[in-house]
Amino acid sequence: MAKKTRHELRLARHARLRKRVTGTPEKPRLSVYRSLKHISAQIIDDTTGRTLVAASSLEKELSATGNIEGAKLVGKAIAERAKTAGLSAVIFDRGGFQYHGRVASLADGAREAGLEF
Repeated sequence: MAKKTRHELRLARHARLRKRVTGTPEKPRLSVYRSLKHISAQIIDDTTGRTLVAASSLEKELSATGNIEGAKLVGKAIAERAKTAGLSAVIFDRGGFQYHGRVASLADGAREAGLEF
């Protein structure tokens, strides 16, 4: 039996997490994706399958790398965009990543900007 790669293990953790975490129109899902260089987040309504709000460290106005400070900026940006879209509470989906470092920094930035989860 072949050994699973890190990516396959992360996808398995994400699938296990998604059994319990679903976004509704009242409380959509804040999904986080972390690559080696960048970090991005989306707020998703799973009943319709639509992305309501998104933010990424690739955007020019955020112009940050995917480090801890950049992740905090992305978290603040997504919280501000969510407030303009009329959203105040979300369910956090760490995407199979460990709640540590950049993922935790993004969550802290979103909470500081007023998003509840």
